[in-house]
Amino acid sequence: MMEKEEIFSKVLRAGRRTYFFDVRATKAGDYYLTITESKKFTNDDGSYHYKKHKIYLYKEDFAEFRDILEEMTDYIINEKGDEVISERHQKDFKKEYNDDDAIAESVEVGQSAAEKFTDIDFDDI
Repeated sequence: MMEKEEIFSKVLRAGRRTYFFDVRATKAGDYYLTITESKKFTNDDGSYHYKKHKIYLYKEDFAEFRDILEEMTDYIINEKGDEVISERHQKDFKKEYNDDDAIAESVEVGQSAAEKFTDIDFDDI
C-alpha cells in the first residue's frame, strides 16, 4: 500500500531511536496521525539495519489516547522521578565489576572470596 503524503511532520531523535510524528490525509481528506519508532541495530560485521514500528492514530481516539498517555507518564514520574537511568535499559548493558565488587557480592550471598574457587584434587588428574 502506498503511503499517503505527509501534511505536517516532526522528528524526535533519542539515542539509537528516532520517532517520526506525521500528519497524513485519508482518501476522504480527513487527517490522522502516524507515530513511527525507528531503531538502529548494528550487525557483528559493522553493517546496520533499522527496525520500525508504526502506530496509526485517528481523531476519534485522540482524547482518550491523550488522557491515558498523560496518566501513564504522570504515574512513571511520580513513582520513579524524572531522572533517567540511561544505560540499564539498553539490551547490551553489562555492569562493570572490579575485584572489590566481586568480593562484596560474594559476602552478601554468604560466600567468602575463597569459597568461590573450586577445590581441585591433583590425585584425580
